[in-house]
Amino acid sequence: MSEHLLDVQNLRVSFDTYAGEVQAVRGVSFYIDKGETLAIVGESGCGKSVSIQTVMGLLPMPPARIKEGHIYYEGKDLTTLTDKQMENYRGKEFSMIFQDSMTSLNPTMRVGRQMVEAILVHQKISREEAREHAISLLGKVGLPEPEKVFKRYPHTMSGGQRQRVMIAMAMACNPKILFADEPTTALDVTMQAQILDLMNSLKKEMGTSILLITHDLGVVAKMADRIAVMYAGKVVEYGDARQIFYNPCHPYTWGLLGAMPNLIQEVKSELYAIPGTPPDLYAPPKGCAFAARCPYAMGACLKADPPEYTCSDGHISRCWLMDKRAKEVTPPDGVPTLPRGGKEHE
Repeated sequence: MSEHLLDVQNLRVSFDTYAGEVQAVRGVSFYIDKGETLAIVGESGCGKSVSIQTVMGLLPMPPARIKEGHIYYEGKDLTTLTDKQMENYRGKEFSMIFQDSMTSLNPTMRVGRQMVEAILVHQKISREEAREHAISLLGKVGLPEPEKVFKRYPHTMSGGQRQRVMIAMAMACNPKILFADEPTTALDVTMQAQILDLMNSLKKEMGTSILLITHDLGVVAKMADRIAVMYAGKVVEYGDARQIFYNPCHPYTWGLLGAMPNLIQEVKSELYAIPGTPPDLYAPPKGCAFAARCPYAMGACLKADPPEYTCSDGHISRCWLMDKRAKEVTPPDGVPTLPRGGKEHE
């Protein structure tokens, strides 16, 4: 029995293809409590979306399959439920804002009809009550003249308007967890700020937890209470936002932070770029998956996958540099110094 609202433990998910097994998620663990925001960050293809779609029960099985692990929601293991049983959770207990609102909304149906159908699935109310609730939600997410928006088709709306509709649909049944898969990727910076402010205000008003998937650390800094950094299907660093931004312990996190422009420094320098490309998850490397791209890699990195080391309270890193026997290293310019002598996590 887990004490957290959502607790994912050692999740392993693979896809069986003609070319072989793709090990998309390789032992991911994280949790989220009521009213907090957890951000999962990393490059494209690192397993962020697959992890969340597995929690939602959205992956087709086959070709996907859960090889190992548990997903506890309010103490209930979701991996033991059937597709029919999962329908009672999706939309009602947790819902999702997808990355591309244009392809997520049905282009042949008016916005209002799509919202009303979603509401009627989970709430025993009349169609007229569902209509009033949908119009109220459209107004709450900042869309002017919600009665007119209710009757519009998705293609007649801007990207920001469609994203607001997606948020309204996701919040229609007052879910306890909102999964947001790169919700601001296709928007301009002004609209990004508005959408993030909207999500934060809804979180405070309704007490909803948010699990945010993104590769934009600027978004993470504005939204997240805790951060999980993923690479090649694994969580390589995990901690609260202050620990990750001001005391990062993994070279991959250094690279992500070094690639952010610093608008405060008077002397500008070139942005740091992580060399190479992510590994092929058809055949993941034996040791640390980041070793081939890491300028600090040692012999141990190529031979064995690093264990979890405790950097500080609640802050964990999977890197051999945290071992007290490792050599001293200097992070790239603009990244805080690595703390020494991490303890292996039990």
